[in-house]
Amino acid sequence: MILDSIDCLQNYSKLHPRFAKAMEYITAAKYSELTPGEIKLDGEDIRAIVIHDQLVNEKDSTDYFECHNTYIDIQIVYEGVERVGWKSRTNCMFPRGEYNAEKDVLFYEDKPELFFELKPAHFTIYFPNDVHAPMIGEGVIKKMVVKVKL
Repeated sequence: MILDSIDCLQNYSKLHPRFAKAMEYITAAKYSELTPGEIKLDGEDIRAIVIHDQLVNEKDSTDYFECHNTYIDIQIVYEGVERVGWKSRTNCMFPRGEYNAEKDVLFYEDKPELFFELKPAHFTIYFPNDVHAPMIGEGVIKKMVVKVKL
């Protein structure tokens, strides 16, 4: 997992062949004009999902403690403060059900090892080894999740 300020986003553009294009979109996006929904930036290889929604309590989020096999998530907060739970997949012992390839998600019964806050103008990058429980907090959040195919 990577956690940093949006000002440093380009420092990570060489970590994956599709990151440069995804990060170019993130940098150019005018968040005040983003409407909730999905935007295909490069077919199924790079997609952006704009979320403007109510944050949830810790239990509701950790009930969907998730990771992905096919996509890397770049998550950027524009408004609100999001608390996120995290644990390395290598330390997770209790998968809940089977991996859903169509939705690219595997849930775990495990609990996060740590929590952190993601504030406006900050981002995280979740790789397949990063099990995460986002959207924890009070109030409303506006964020974008850019899904980058491995």
